[in-house]
Amino acid sequence: MSALQDMGICIRHWDWSETSQTVSILTREHGLVRGLAKGARRERAPFSGGIELLTQGEVMAVRKSSSALATVTSWDLVEPYRALRERLGAFYAGMYLADLVNHLVLDSDPHPEVYASLVTGLGGLCGSAGLSAASRERLVLWFQWSILGAVGTRPDVKRDVATGGTLQQADVVCFIPGHGGFAELGEDEDRGWKVRWSTIDALAGLGDAPEKGEAERESVRRAVRLLGAYVHFLIGRELGTLGPVLADRGHD
Repeated sequence: MSALQDMGICIRHWDWSETSQTVSILTREHGLVRGLAKGARRERAPFSGGIELLTQGEVMAVRKSSSALATVTSWDLVEPYRALRERLGAFYAGMYLADLVNHLVLDSDPHPEVYASLVTGLGGLCGSAGLSAASRERLVLWFQWSILGAVGTRPDVKRDVATGGTLQQADVVCFIPGHGGFAELGEDEDRGWKVRWSTIDALAGLGDAPEKGEAERESVRRAVRLLGAYVHFLIGRELGTLGPVLADRGHD
């Protein structure tokens, strides 16, 4: 049995009963914690009125080696990210970020950099003026790139995975998901997915913050779709939360 106290962001929750919840919380130092919050919705319970999706708080929990679920003993709300519930485009993007965490981060596998990126991403989506659709897409691409790097599956945009040498620029190259990278198109065009070089430029130009990319919007959208398809390949299922992100809702 071990106790933990950490900052966390709720990425999933389900009703266990009228007053209790099961939750998945990405914590800063302890990774993904899935637990049961008994009585979370009861009045005067130490859970800030319940643990809400896409909120940040200080969590306390007890983990037992005999159980897959920890017992969440308290949740002190710190950041509600209210704009995610007021702007539809921001909400959809936040849900996709949470979905990526849920499927790419293993339970109890600490990734402080993923937590920091999620805080940055959700905070960016909640910007006081609201983000344009293009800015949301750029932020989503940055987060995709960030989390793939943190879990060790980020594609290499400089190396040809077929030859081991430097990837040579061409109008169209090939992405081979099984090798996790790019190669010259070659004669066998069925070995991977055709990708425009401008899409690779969009990935190569990503910085350590969402606003640092300078690629044109259409290249960003193609890059988001490429990494979304790559995640599908990695986890064996399509994340339905990506589609609404790419539905242009202008500025909200």
